[in-house]
Amino acid sequence: VQLQASGGGSVQAGGSLRLSCSTFGTTGNGHTRAWFRQAPGKEREFVAGIPWDGQYSKVADSVQGRFTISIEGENTPILQMTSLKSEDTAVYYCAARRFGFTKVETGPSAYSYWGQGTLVTVSS
Repeated sequence: VQLQASGGGSVQAGGSLRLSCSTFGTTGNGHTRAWFRQAPGKEREFVAGIPWDGQYSKVADSVQGRFTISIEGENTPILQMTSLKSEDTAVYYCAARRFGFTKVETGPSAYSYWGQGTLVTVSS
């Protein structure tokens, strides 16, 4: 399974960005998906997650009401980010759990597959 995140860029505070995660090597069924981010000098943190069937989603308190996660088509997780703040500046990573692990976990160690990251910079 290979993941490739895209859609990052520079935006002013209050703006929006849409991240997508292209997936190769699997149909996507059975893989719980998530987005994490890592700011300079900080640990990687959970942003949002969704099981492969999209039955529910989970987002971090820090982005609740501003970010949403969805699955586009069968295999492409999307992170829609609105009302961006300077503290959202980070490298954003898409991740997937092994086949059959259906629960959205917030710890990075639960995810076996990672994309290369895409940089989001929010200027105030």
